[in-house]
Amino acid sequence: MKNTTILITGGTSGIGLATAQLLQAEGARVIVTGRNPETLAAARTTLGASAIVLASDSASLTDAQGLGAAIQKHAVKLDGVFLNAGVATFGPLESMTPKNFDDMFGINVRGLYFQLQSLLPLLANPSSVIFNASVVAQLGLPGASIYSATKAAVVSLGKALAVELAPRGIRVNTLSPGPVATPIYNKLGFPADAKKGFEDSMAAQTLVKRFGTPDEIARLARFLLSDDSSFIVGEDILADGGIHLT
Repeated sequence: MKNTTILITGGTSGIGLATAQLLQAEGARVIVTGRNPETLAAARTTLGASAIVLASDSASLTDAQGLGAAIQKHAVKLDGVFLNAGVATFGPLESMTPKNFDDMFGINVRGLYFQLQSLLPLLANPSSVIFNASVVAQLGLPGASIYSATKAAVVSLGKALAVELAPRGIRVNTLSPGPVATPIYNKLGFPADAKKGFEDSMAAQTLVKRFGTPDEIARLARFLLSDDSSFIVGEDILADGGIHLT
């Protein structure tokens, strides 16, 4: 990854931060975005002065459409982009609100789409783009109807944009993790006891009987961002511990 510049949205914690650390260790210059002042500050400490850490909110259409201009202040081109930022709120159909719907679609789908649109002038030929989707796009998971719909939309966007952008030398793929131990599980909206039961159930459904780690997903992201995956285009790559088979 030497002499490459890689952007990771939602790169201040979880999978995004683990990917930034891995790419940085392999010689890449990393640019990460986030919206939480505390995790932004922590990422600056973790990644050091060689990384660019920017405040940018994927929920904001203004921020999404202005991301390219913000990046141009620090880089003339991007060799790879990992559109990783996302949110999830789980609950039964009767408890979901229009705000839940708008929040998840606004960040997981609209934000991702218009971020990529704004970044097009910066993307090199060749370059690689990854969308972070989820195995829930393929599962019937109770309580995850809106979240699952957003991730199914992301997978569909990945396929359509892979065809559209291939002539520009831009490879687009989606990465679909299963249950991974990240801070998102603290924000699902479950009471503490229900959260523990949900996590235990999800782990038990995997073939490896555990959650994945951010580092395991980061290694897959690194593969998809590198020339090692140069013949992989328009795919949705699962890293789910086999949960889709159970």
